[in-house]
Amino acid sequence: MYLADSRSSKAAVAPGTRPGRRAAAVPGTVLALGAVSLITDVSSEMVSAVLPLYVVAGLGLSPLGFGLLDGINNGVGALVRLVGGHAADRGPGRHKTVAGIGYALSAACKPLLLLAHTVPLIGAVLAVDRTGKGLRTAPRDALISLATEPEHRGRAFGVHRAMDTTGALLGPLAAFAVLRAAVDGYDAVFAVSACVAAIGVLVLVLFVPARPAVAPAPERRPSARDAIALLRLPGLRRLTLAAVLLGLTTVSDAFLYLLLQRRLDVPAHLFPLLPLGTAAAFLLLAVPFGALADRLGRRRLFLAGHLVLLAGYALVLAPLRQGWVVPAVLLLHGCFYAATDGVLAAATAGTVPAGQQGAGQALVGTGQALGRFGCSLAFGAAWSLWGGHTALAAAAVCLAVAACAATALIRDPRPAEEQPA
Repeated sequence: MYLADSRSSKAAVAPGTRPGRRAAAVPGTVLALGAVSLITDVSSEMVSAVLPLYVVAGLGLSPLGFGLLDGINNGVGALVRLVGGHAADRGPGRHKTVAGIGYALSAACKPLLLLAHTVPLIGAVLAVDRTGKGLRTAPRDALISLATEPEHRGRAFGVHRAMDTTGALLGPLAAFAVLRAAVDGYDAVFAVSACVAAIGVLVLVLFVPARPAVAPAPERRPSARDAIALLRLPGLRRLTLAAVLLGLTTVSDAFLYLLLQRRLDVPAHLFPLLPLGTAAAFLLLAVPFGALADRLGRRRLFLAGHLVLLAGYALVLAPLRQGWVVPAVLLLHGCFYAATDGVLAAATAGTVPAGQQGAGQALVGTGQALGRFGCSLAFGAAWSLWGGHTALAAAAVCLAVAACAATALIRDPRPAEEQPA
């Protein structure tokens, strides 16, 4: 159902497509990358599902200390993303090579968690793992952009994110099963995660083509100055600023789950299952929201997603103790990701030249990641000083202000205007 655009008989014919056949809305490169992301996310989310409880309850880390660790999770890879995006644009086939290095680096870190039993060591391992994530993210999104016709990018990113989220759905389930079955639960989770990550790297090497069929050959190798100069493009500059503002007010998933667990007395052994609600909603909505973004405007949907997140914050803050609150918050959380994650990448692809897709994706992604890094540090400090409820209330007010500022900052063009020349 995703391989051809059934709504239009005038779809553009991609290079290498035989006359009389419509271009694939979601080409094989996207599906192969989706499979890699699915497997890798099973590995990553197994660790992410148990890490907050492991370091806060198991190692006795304070919320401020966890905020620092979570900031490392979101921020260390941000600057590396710029390097990865620029390096991937330097020549044909480099996107797959740089992405592969990033996936391999993250996979190599998983066994190290078996040896890290102190906060500094865990922080160091997370920093290296996020370095790998930073290297691979921009080249991967550039491969998706280059392999897909511009009018179908929202849907293509939606399909990729849906496959990615399938891994996010399976990862906590696997962690839950391992914790229940193994004696040394946390170590067993880390060991299984390492094996799964290695399989993801193998799938990338074997099944992802080095050069997408739709991608044009670059006229010359872009320099580092060319990459930074992309911020002179008004559309990309405004989109980056909006991503930074909204990232600064987006509370990390781990903190949101900890708040739910403490406010509603969710049993500790059920904590790894909380991300499942978010992942399930994301999985169901990623593809339809991506297609909706292609029709109505990607920036508009990106902004609307943050209003949905604001509604989730309000529900957590409300004096409600009923059992439906947790699934409702997780549903809103998943809607937020479906409306923002792949949609932001698709919007970015429409503001930069084809030969600099890696650098463009890196600039916007880095801005958002640095914003979330700052939010993790600030929210952890606010929780330590004022408590989790007051800290989330402050974050909600800041998110409302940031959403208003971002709405004024990025004027939403028509979908056709989001396609690069």
